[in-house]
Amino acid sequence: MFRNLLVVVASLNIVTAENGLNAWLRYAPLQNVNSHHLTLASTIIALNTSKASPVHTASLELQKGFQGIFSQVVKISNYTHKTSSALIVGTVGEYAKVYGDGDDVPDLDEDGFWLNTKGDTIKILGQNERAALYGAFEYLSMLAQGDFSGISSVNNPNQPIRWVNQWDNMDGSIERGYGGPSLFFKNGGIVDDLTRVSEYGRLLASIGVNGIIINNVNANATLLSPQNIQGLGRIADVFRPYGIQVGISLNFASPTAIGGLTTFDPLDSGVISFWTNITNQIYKRIPDFAGYLVKANSEGQPGPLTYNRTLAEGANMFAKTLDPYGGVVMFRAFVYNQLNESDWKADRANAAVQFFKPLDGKFADNVVVQIKYGPIDFQVREPVSPLFANLRNTSTAVELQVAQEYLGQQCHLVYLAPLWKTILDFDLRVDRKASKVSDIISSKRFNRPLGGSAAVVNAGTNTTWLGSHMAMSNLYAYGRLAWDPSDEPEDILQDWIRLTFGLNPKVRDTITKMSMQSWPAYEQYSGNLGLQTLTDITGNHFGPKPQSQDDNGWGQWTRADHTTIGMDRTVANGTGFSGTYPPEIANMYENIATTPDNLLLWFHHVNYTHVLHSGKTVIQYFYDAHYSGAEVAQTFVKMWESLKGKIDDERYEHVLYRQTFQAGHSITWRDAISNFYWNLSGIPDEAKRVGHHPWRIEAESMVLDGYTVVPVTPFETASNYTAVITSSNTTAGIATMKLGFSSGTYDLAVNYFDVIGGRAHWQVYLNDKLVGGWVGNHEDTLGHAVSVNLDGHTASRIIFKGIKIAEGDMLKIVGTPNGTERAPLDYVAVLPPGVID
Repeated sequence: MFRNLLVVVASLNIVTAENGLNAWLRYAPLQNVNSHHLTLASTIIALNTSKASPVHTASLELQKGFQGIFSQVVKISNYTHKTSSALIVGTVGEYAKVYGDGDDVPDLDEDGFWLNTKGDTIKILGQNERAALYGAFEYLSMLAQGDFSGISSVNNPNQPIRWVNQWDNMDGSIERGYGGPSLFFKNGGIVDDLTRVSEYGRLLASIGVNGIIINNVNANATLLSPQNIQGLGRIADVFRPYGIQVGISLNFASPTAIGGLTTFDPLDSGVISFWTNITNQIYKRIPDFAGYLVKANSEGQPGPLTYNRTLAEGANMFAKTLDPYGGVVMFRAFVYNQLNESDWKADRANAAVQFFKPLDGKFADNVVVQIKYGPIDFQVREPVSPLFANLRNTSTAVELQVAQEYLGQQCHLVYLAPLWKTILDFDLRVDRKASKVSDIISSKRFNRPLGGSAAVVNAGTNTTWLGSHMAMSNLYAYGRLAWDPSDEPEDILQDWIRLTFGLNPKVRDTITKMSMQSWPAYEQYSGNLGLQTLTDITGNHFGPKPQSQDDNGWGQWTRADHTTIGMDRTVANGTGFSGTYPPEIANMYENIATTPDNLLLWFHHVNYTHVLHSGKTVIQYFYDAHYSGAEVAQTFVKMWESLKGKIDDERYEHVLYRQTFQAGHSITWRDAISNFYWNLSGIPDEAKRVGHHPWRIEAESMVLDGYTVVPVTPFETASNYTAVITSSNTTAGIATMKLGFSSGTYDLAVNYFDVIGGRAHWQVYLNDKLVGGWVGNHEDTLGHAVSVNLDGHTASRIIFKGIKIAEGDMLKIVGTPNGTERAPLDYVAVLPPGVID
């Protein structure tokens, strides 16, 4: 959809404050425009001027873009007579009707567009109206990046369904949302002011998204009240000018919850009548309603299995009500049961194939099975879900997650396009033929009527949309890859950087390096070798807690003990999961010698001393990777600091705050995972790093006044497994220590816990001279899921740089509690230049 650029201009040197609301649609002014390469239209001719038309929206967007980029006001006209230096935007059909010469327009697929910038008249023509809007955004993206080349380009989307899913709740909260409250809901209804919804629609349309599910998959039946259906209509009215169709998630038990029925059996006539009536009401208000998203019989949600009906029978009930209107059912394949870990053959990864493969060909044509990219749940690395290869007679869509639920929750920089690219490009070799996931979901491989992508986004009312400026690269990349999976993640990223932060090569190169290193670094310090993200899966999915993977029924097991680790998913000795792939892939994963190291522990149960292809043992690789990943995270701070003055202060400081947090939290991750497996295996780190911290002063070893030593749970999330808290929540605590380090200049790092329930503050003194202080307010500034405990979620670090220390100096930390936050301290690290700790 987009191209490499010939940049012939420079952005203005003046850097003005920005809050992120415009994201990549800033249309920042350019200077030194080489007019030889540019003919700017003098008139925009819109072939539809209805305010609800995406063509009209396209004309307004073009006008806005021209004014922002070139400081020129270009008038919009509905006078259709061709003039020199005009820009015509509309549908192919309307163009042929008005001008009678549409024979030169190339054939276009649904939602495809033709952009022709050659000659005096620029043409942006779409197969339909929203396609014309996509073409307008494409043209403006070129101009904003300084590309004024003459082109004649056909752009067709890879897949018909390019949706986003919001997990918004009726009370205004967002499940796994890290960017503020809901754009759509408040106090059980639809918000009055839909301005931000319109702005969101603009962003989504600019990346080719054509549908949105606006409420949580764990749906509330009250959304279907007559008042709320009218509210949904208002939302649809706002999205319509951007070509985005609105859909909703359903609660399968709604007939009993709000319908006065005693059953939600999908074959019951009363239930069928209930859903038919609801669907008719919705389409009466929203004629272009997209359809339903259904989460059934999963994680406590009701579904057809309650009545011994199949998942296909449940999906088809909805499909039949939608079919007269052209609506679609997106039916999630995220269905699994609680399991018993003592059963060596039990495996949650098998669930999707077990539930859905027997139903292949039994779903209605307007049902799309929505499949998470991996068999478990949005982990840092998983193999491709084998269900894509097992549904040859059913339309499918891949489910991705822009919201970084398991991947740092927008507080860690993790550019996800490279992860997604490994999924989309994976060749499943069905029938020993090329079967890339991208070709399966596009409907090309199995010749299905529908298919596509859905991404869990969870944008909120924060001006950054996702809680982080850098995280917006993932939303942008999702749209680009849904449109064209052949795009390269680095090319997509650099387009986003130019559009978001300007054309400065230093900015582009620095953010490119940070972002492209971010997923590998996060994988290294969080969970590797296919062991999944070793976070707190029974809690809030943010910080480290590797023991939470096992000894429960959730099925995200590592089966780690004192000598061995990993899931045996082979057919020969394990759960048989490897055999759910087509033969060529199954054989690769079945054999430990041909299984890639980065998925070894996903498919095989081995000794900690098992030697990898790299020549390292599993346990030593664990130690090395966690230290390496955390080390890379430290470099992000320095790289970002090199951009000071090249990015506006507001966004610069916002990103710096998060990169600093990530640097500190990556050390928490590194130490927690390394210490856990050192304790479990008893095998030391060959490099003698794990458990050896010569620059640290444990808080419990300091002289304490008003502080009390407490154990930390889980133990591995605190250095030396303990911390100190004030003796009460009303009296300050003081921790002092005479420093024995050689005189010199050091960075002073303080690790503490920032728990919910108060905003304690700390002050650091050297020889009674204030070094600095801070407030425990991450609940206000970061947006990740919170915790009331001293644990891996709340572990934090602050650094005071360049502090001159003499041997014998007295270090003092004063912690003042607030509410239930009792100024917890873990340790102090006195770090020489270049030492990470």
